Amino acid sequence: MDHIGPRTVPLLLAERIDRYPDAVASVFESRDGSVTEYTYAELGDAVARAAGGLAGLGIGRGDKVVLCMANRPEMVIGLLALAHLGAVAVPANTANALVEMTHVSNWSDARLVITTAEFVPLFDQVRAAVPALAATVVAGDGAGPGAPSFAGLLDGEPVGVAEIDSEDPLEIIFTSGTTALPKGVVLTHANWLWSGERATHWLRLDERDRLLSALPLFHVNAQTFTLLASLTLGATSIFLEEYSASRFMDQVRAHEATYISIVAMLLRTIMAQPESDLDRGHRLRRVSYAINVPEAEKNAFERRFGVELLNGYGLSEAMTEVSVCPVYGEKRWPSIGQPAFGREVRVVDEEGRSRPTGEAGEIVVRGVPGRTIMKEYYKDPTATAAAIVDGWLHTGDNGYFDERGYLYFVDRSKDMIKRAGENVSATEVEGVLLEDERVALAAVIGVPDPVRDEAVMAFVVAEPGATLSEDDVIAHCEQRLARFKVPSIVAIRDELPVTSIGKVEKKALRQSVAGAGGATVA
Repeated sequence: MDHIGPRTVPLLLAERIDRYPDAVASVFESRDGSVTEYTYAELGDAVARAAGGLAGLGIGRGDKVVLCMANRPEMVIGLLALAHLGAVAVPANTANALVEMTHVSNWSDARLVITTAEFVPLFDQVRAAVPALAATVVAGDGAGPGAPSFAGLLDGEPVGVAEIDSEDPLEIIFTSGTTALPKGVVLTHANWLWSGERATHWLRLDERDRLLSALPLFHVNAQTFTLLASLTLGATSIFLEEYSASRFMDQVRAHEATYISIVAMLLRTIMAQPESDLDRGHRLRRVSYAINVPEAEKNAFERRFGVELLNGYGLSEAMTEVSVCPVYGEKRWPSIGQPAFGREVRVVDEEGRSRPTGEAGEIVVRGVPGRTIMKEYYKDPTATAAAIVDGWLHTGDNGYFDERGYLYFVDRSKDMIKRAGENVSATEVEGVLLEDERVALAAVIGVPDPVRDEAVMAFVVAEPGATLSEDDVIAHCEQRLARFKVPSIVAIRDELPVTSIGKVEKKALRQSVAGAGGATVA
């Protein structure tokens, strides 16, 4: 048995309630600035009552429930209440368009959705296409007459924890891949517990820390480095419902945060704010970071705020961190660190052979499915078998090790675009473009964006005789894709470069953009 053993997330919460009943477990700041706090005892009571309310709606072990909302108390309570019942949460990106939300709800076999009033009209359409999705529970204000509300779930009697195993599924996270539609990453109770352990080992945190995030809880970053790290320690998690660059550092100071997790878009927009005498007037001890920015930007951030950036690398399929930068040791920027606690990492060639020091190959991480790496891709054994080979999770990312055992990120072998912390599948966007009967050929690439890492650029060839404008292409995509996936740059071309077998030659497209001095980002 490994470090986690047979423990589950409900047991972890029970341990924290027993040891720190009156300590503040979670803090939530809403868009309007109001703040709500829960002690561990209060959080545990809300979770048990929500579990009782969900059970009254027929939700039990193995049932799937979509959670679609910003960082609100109901998101954390809902995640933990479903774990309490042995049910499976399906966190959904709030930016998803109708097609994407329908796919997430249908493919996951969801029976219920918990969301806020602003998304009810969207889910009314989803439910029309997914009959198994029986009801919509509304968190906060806005539940219609007779519609179930999350507050109503809390009015019932608490229920006991279901009989569950540490390798039972706890959530399905949909992640962009090389296929046309997102795949469902199945994560278990053991995956969550291991994730919290790794985060706290890496960051050298303790129960006195206050962990703040403006990143969304429907992604594994906020789950791991804020929710699970705090639960592992008995510390305090702080969630902002909405990110505002102009308010963020004031919020960090007001909440006396000692840790934050940021991505490049947050770093750049924070740095774009006017300098202040208060810039170093915070309690931050740790700032973890993913996705490199130029060294000059990193150094400027560290000088201004007086805190080091700790680089790392991870992915949903591994339930987050694979490699981490040492807190006290040499950083070797832009290294993405050394293998995280409990990790064995290699860099291999196409035949699975280890690459020599300094030579790039695919990053692979050894793990046990359902414990230290994902259990599987939901209902996709072919994709699972391709991703996990002989106990090694293939990340699809390329990197190399230096002579000191530090890992460096090179590029993605997957056809992926990184936009403001979100993964965008070029293949998915291309598939949507080709649904337009006016489009004969389409190709999508990522191009540099000074704020959001990369912008989505689409190259399109129109069908003979068809009239097609850039605005037409964008309007078509806006109806079918989340906002962050919609191309911000569109190039209408008479033809695209193709290989001898008729495949679009994206390398030539990238070179054409670079040769023209880059693209202008809308």
